[in-house]
Amino acid sequence: MMHASLRSALTIAVSLAVAGAAIVGLLPPYWVFLATAVLITAVALLSLGLVTGRTGMIALCQMSFAGVGAWTVGYLNVWNAPGGLVAWIVAGGLAAVPLGVAIGLPALRLRGINLAIVTLSFAVAFDTILATITYPGQTAFISVPRPGIVDSDEGYFVFVLIIYALIAICLAFVTRTRLGASWLAVRHSERAAAAHGVSVPMAKLSAFAISAFIAGISGGMLAGYLGTLVSENFSMMQSLLLFAVATMAGAHFVEGAIIGGILIVMFPELLRRLDLPQDIGNVIFAIGATQALSTGETISETFRRLARKLLPARPVAEASASREHLPPPVTRTAGTALAIKGLTVRYGSVVALEDVSFDVPAGTVVGLIGPNGAGKSTFIDAVAGFLDRYGGQVSVEGRPLEGIGAHRRARMGVRRTWQTTRIAPELTVGEYLNLAAGGLSEDQRVAVLAWIGCPSPQVPVAAVDAGTRRLLDVAGVVAARPAVVLLDEPGAGQSYDQALKLGERIAEIPALFGSAVLLVEHDMDLVRAACSQVRVLDFGRIIASGPPDAVLDNPVVKKAYLGHAAESEAA
Repeated sequence: MMHASLRSALTIAVSLAVAGAAIVGLLPPYWVFLATAVLITAVALLSLGLVTGRTGMIALCQMSFAGVGAWTVGYLNVWNAPGGLVAWIVAGGLAAVPLGVAIGLPALRLRGINLAIVTLSFAVAFDTILATITYPGQTAFISVPRPGIVDSDEGYFVFVLIIYALIAICLAFVTRTRLGASWLAVRHSERAAAAHGVSVPMAKLSAFAISAFIAGISGGMLAGYLGTLVSENFSMMQSLLLFAVATMAGAHFVEGAIIGGILIVMFPELLRRLDLPQDIGNVIFAIGATQALSTGETISETFRRLARKLLPARPVAEASASREHLPPPVTRTAGTALAIKGLTVRYGSVVALEDVSFDVPAGTVVGLIGPNGAGKSTFIDAVAGFLDRYGGQVSVEGRPLEGIGAHRRARMGVRRTWQTTRIAPELTVGEYLNLAAGGLSEDQRVAVLAWIGCPSPQVPVAAVDAGTRRLLDVAGVVAARPAVVLLDEPGAGQSYDQALKLGERIAEIPALFGSAVLLVEHDMDLVRAACSQVRVLDFGRIIASGPPDAVLDNPVVKKAYLGHAAESEAA
């Protein structure tokens, strides 16, 4: 993964260096001046892309953060603060962070249109405040000075290009870390992210904080670019325009932010030269954003898809490594890994689970089976912490879990998979494994993937079929080596032979990884291959327990599955 980050950083650096040299060497000064505005706008778009494109939240106040950065630079300039423009720009970014966190707090409970209204309200309020505050030094004709070495328009363009490159490279590294993967996981499914131990509130707040910092930097650079500013530079309408273009261009990609910057800066210039109203641009951007939202594909993603078609496709190869490279199993004391006592779940007058009690001993694989509607998924949701209220007690290795949220239960040793895969397709196989089980070496990641039969770490999840994604789900939770693994129908989408092979792999989990397993499954051949004990759930109650063969031959169990009387089956 570090090699991929270095390769991405090198690509960004070389591409921007070549483009920058061409602009400075070939374009007249006026177009270099406009190109600087493109880059400053691209920085603001990168900041917005982090919140909207990567984390899936709506933010309509990004230019307010930029305004904080710009006004901070203005005040530091008037006060003759040490450090010069570079230090002032960084200070402006830091000044925007508290506001970013404050705006991020409503995102912990709000999403969609409700979050959009909150952020838009902040933009309106900030717009009103800025309108009453003259930019620092404006009345005394004190403009923000550029450092002597970059005083010219060409020099300042290079200065801004370097800052853009540094931000883009830093984001390239961060997005390949577990934090970056957690942003995409939250965008795709907050519940799945929490099941991997990701604190959804911290993921959202970190995205808003970093986004506000970058936006504040863009505002500071704008102050050095123009020398003095007015509140209209950071109005609510500017934030809406930025959001529309970020959505249309795909600002979470480096090239998408550049494309967006070109649209915002150059399109009005084109309209001016054609003597057309500027409002035409706003209409076109709104239509483009609507199109991107309806199709789910931005301009950047379209270009990337076309590039993949032009390049020869590489075969998706399975990972290959010896089992000796598997992460060592966690040594656990003999006893009970998971204890359930009197678990009861009610939805109004409907009883989904009633007084369910059983243990999952350490070092074992226990099956939980039952017909559709028996309460199996409700059971897993309750144990994993996705139900706010239930009766009874759940404990892992003797530690009670009542009052503890899903992500903290995951960290305490309760991990789960889902009936339908919830893996963010933007991740690679290796990045997903790093999200699910951070701290593994490259050899260990490859060994886990090879053991379960998944592709190599460099393969994009989007290129993997649904059945293999289910295997990847299993690989992620077992590689974390929790006390107990809750597998929710991992055999769905597998062929008969694949299901039997999966059953053998599940049976190996306690010895190889040190985790007990509770397997929820409809495939009885897989259950026989994997489990030493089986519990049968029907209408929210345990109706049978014991070894697989004995339980599956039980007339009461056959009645639950087949719907006819046990007496007729016996006859």
